Amino acid sequence: MEIDYKNIKVIGFDADDTLWVNETYFREAEVAFGNLLSEYETLNKIDQELYKKEIDNLPLYGYGVKAFILSMVESGLEQSNYNISTKSIEAILNIGKDMLNKPVELLDGVEDVLKILSKKYRLILATKGDLLDQERKLEKSGLTKYFHHIEVLSDKQEVNYCKLLNHLDIKPSEFLMIGNSLKSDVLPLVNIKAHAIHVPFHTTWAHEQVTEKETNGKAYKTISSIKEVVKLIN
Repeated sequence: MEIDYKNIKVIGFDADDTLWVNETYFREAEVAFGNLLSEYETLNKIDQELYKKEIDNLPLYGYGVKAFILSMVESGLEQSNYNISTKSIEAILNIGKDMLNKPVELLDGVEDVLKILSKKYRLILATKGDLLDQERKLEKSGLTKYFHHIEVLSDKQEVNYCKLLNHLDIKPSEFLMIGNSLKSDVLPLVNIKAHAIHVPFHTTWAHEQVTEKETNGKAYKTISSIKEVVKLIN
């Protein structure tokens, strides 16, 4: 499917797993959490119950590491039938603190792409998660200088993007979003008549996965590396 990008004036970038590594640290944390609770349940059951708890808590806590920590504590209490030790609760908190203190590892080619595109387009960062954590990662990344606007959204649904574009006075037809999640970074944009490019990351949170039926007939491009964006749209 040929897509015309000649009217693009503003390009939005997702942050986690599009500009830098993120989901890998959640997978590592889940393994550590499973090991802590292994005397109470099987690892598969622990993982399933933690995921259920995260989804149940989304309306209350939102996205990000802090929400994940709270879900781990709550899940640990329930799965151990409230027999988990205070030492183990402390260990869960330390898993979360370790995640928050991770270095920011840029994905291959990210800064070169931003440097090139920022000369021709207005770039914005549109991410979701915990505000303090995302600000910390952005500062550590050294990428702030490339973005005209930075927005940490509570969620990434059509209504959120419409509000953002209206606020910045951007027409959907002139906007391109680039991200690793079909559910959050691609389909909502296509549905509001904007453009989107999908750059898959090697691991995706189950909540962000979509079915083939949901993507059928949708006009977007999938590329294997963010480095392909420059050639694709220029």
